[in-house]
Amino acid sequence: MNYRTRKFLSALVLAIGLPLYIVVASSVVTLFDRPPIWGELLIYVGLGIAWALPLRRLFLGIGRPDPKAHPPTVPPTVPPAVPPAGPGADESTGSGDH
Repeated sequence: MNYRTRKFLSALVLAIGLPLYIVVASSVVTLFDRPPIWGELLIYVGLGIAWALPLRRLFLGIGRPDPKAHPPTVPPTVPPAVPPAGPGADESTGSGDH
């Protein structure tokens, strides 16, 4: 799968798939009797990790630039222009104080 396809699919998963997963997971958990708070915490932490494991390869490297893209060309640096000294300018200190 190329980089653009993976990037598009990962955005689609995060924008649509993850909210749907949250609704389904919380709906399924509410079907059972409420466990103790530590048990409920473990269930939600487990479900929070479980969605990403099958999709790990999809998200791998998405934050980096496209490896097959050409590197951007950087224009050569040009030194800043120095304004010419006009008549009466004090070239020794540049402050104009006498």
